Amino acid sequence: MAERNGGSSDAGFGARLRRYQERFEPLVTRTLLVCIFVTGLTAQFVKPVGDALEGKAFLGGALLSLVGYVLYDAVKELSSAVRVPTRALVNSSELGSFVSDAFQARRVEISFLGYTGETLYNELYHRLEGLFDNPGPTRKVSVRMLVPDFGQPMTVPARVGEDGRPVDDPAFRDRMARRCQEYDGILSDIAERLSATGRLTVQCEYRFCPGIPRDKICIFNRSQVLHGLYDLSARMRLHHMGPEFYDPKGYRTDLNVWSREGTAAAEAAVSTWIKHFDDLWELATVPEWPQGAVA
Repeated sequence: MAERNGGSSDAGFGARLRRYQERFEPLVTRTLLVCIFVTGLTAQFVKPVGDALEGKAFLGGALLSLVGYVLYDAVKELSSAVRVPTRALVNSSELGSFVSDAFQARRVEISFLGYTGETLYNELYHRLEGLFDNPGPTRKVSVRMLVPDFGQPMTVPARVGEDGRPVDDPAFRDRMARRCQEYDGILSDIAERLSATGRLTVQCEYRFCPGIPRDKICIFNRSQVLHGLYDLSARMRLHHMGPEFYDPKGYRTDLNVWSREGTAAAEAAVSTWIKHFDDLWELATVPEWPQGAVA
């Protein structure tokens, strides 16, 4: 909790600093450029001023260096904005690149809110396995997966009844719970084996929260948030000519990308999503997996 509050404080200070810079830097820069222009123009026509400035080329060079610095900073920010857009649209199949980027940090924190976490699980499995041979800069990994409480009656996932009405189906819910238990067991096993090496600490955990899988949220290192909405009308069959089920397809979900490396509004959105997830995580329950499920 202390680490989270400390991170929020640092982020708030950074945001205030950027706001002050955005507010005052243009005014200071314009004033400086006007002064340079007026001084040069005066020196051209007023001989005493010209004589006073004669031989002071270092002053002009210093001023030009300052202007160059301002221009360089502006170009760098423009380049960063083009390279990492504040808000973009990506498909869930592209999560691999975000996972890889997150593991370039010393402390990796990945959080998920959604249906079963299958698309993210597949990427995490391969990336965590790779840490045995090449941990890189990573020394601590925390993975939190927040999924619906499949032990409760649900409208999604559910069986498609008459007139398309959802009908709660305990057997189908149990099928989803077994899938999540399998993912949890595999990731937790890798985490224990990685931690046993002594080179890094890894923790992976699933928790349950009430409700249906409406939002899909992925948070990477508390600095980037991907958010999208599941297609709740998506259907599937377990068997040919068998009953249909409402079953959101996470790999088809498009995700909006929010990054702290952007505007103050984007940073506020990231902070809001992170707080929302943290609050849900604190209220969530540790799953009691059904007996007989694959671990």
